[in-house]
Amino acid sequence: MTFGTKSKGVYAIAATPFLEDGSIDFNSVDSLTDFYEQSGCTGITILGIMGEAPKLEPDESRAIIKRVVSRAKVPVIVGVSAPGFAAMRSLAKSAMDMGAAGVMIAPTPALKTDDQIVNYFASAVEAIGDDVPWVLQDYPLTLNVVMANSVIAKIMSNHPSCLMLKHEDWPGLEKISKLRAMQAAGELREFSILCGNGGMFLDFEPERGADGAMTGYGFPDMLTELVGLFAADKRDEAHDLFDAHLPLIRYEQQLGVGLAVRKHVLKRRGVIASDAQRKPAQMLTPKARAEVDYLLERLAKKDARAALKA
Repeated sequence: MTFGTKSKGVYAIAATPFLEDGSIDFNSVDSLTDFYEQSGCTGITILGIMGEAPKLEPDESRAIIKRVVSRAKVPVIVGVSAPGFAAMRSLAKSAMDMGAAGVMIAPTPALKTDDQIVNYFASAVEAIGDDVPWVLQDYPLTLNVVMANSVIAKIMSNHPSCLMLKHEDWPGLEKISKLRAMQAAGELREFSILCGNGGMFLDFEPERGADGAMTGYGFPDMLTELVGLFAADKRDEAHDLFDAHLPLIRYEQQLGVGLAVRKHVLKRRGVIASDAQRKPAQMLTPKARAEVDYLLERLAKKDARAALKA
């Protein structure tokens, strides 16, 4: 299973389920993988920032890759970002050997200039091999690395093995439009654009040229429906669906507790057994948990998928 420059739809950013003692909950890894596929996702991305990848031992990361890839019936992309290229090379090789479709690489936060960014990705591609398909993650709000359109264009021109941009700049609608305009003018080669930020701006991103979403919002089934509505030119229906979910999407975007909200929602939907995170972690307070449950109850009046199950 592969992905490419024309990939569309929703690639779910997978959480990593843990038991209360901090060990990996492989049964929930299975149920989560199945849930993403049943939700209509066209791919799954694991070991990303929201997958708590830095908290995993190398052998644990490989165990998760093996488990998901062996079970999934859609392409699996593996986050391999690491402080050093040796670790990136090793994990990328393991992932591809196990059958992953490709890897995702984010810039290290130490990068400050355009040249540093371009050179970093040149070194990353040299490390993993120029035959490994990869996704460029543009996430300045968390990584503090700002990639201008010209920088993205240079990286894409330098590395044909980069097939997709995970766009998470904020505000970023104009960025999408500019990149697509550069492609239309023949100034930039083709690549897929999937958007993150919890789906916060997915009400307009498809109209700007995005091919879909790559995010971990607790309702991937809603994301796939939304992308489908835009593809079918049902704009008002798409916005109605988005508007119903916006309060929960917005709540999930709070810095520090976003993953806690996401895991709580997945647990309440009966997808994972526990909302546990590995330390260090910021869990929801009882008051915050009640607020999320209230949002789910309100959402259920418009979308039955939000009815509480656990």
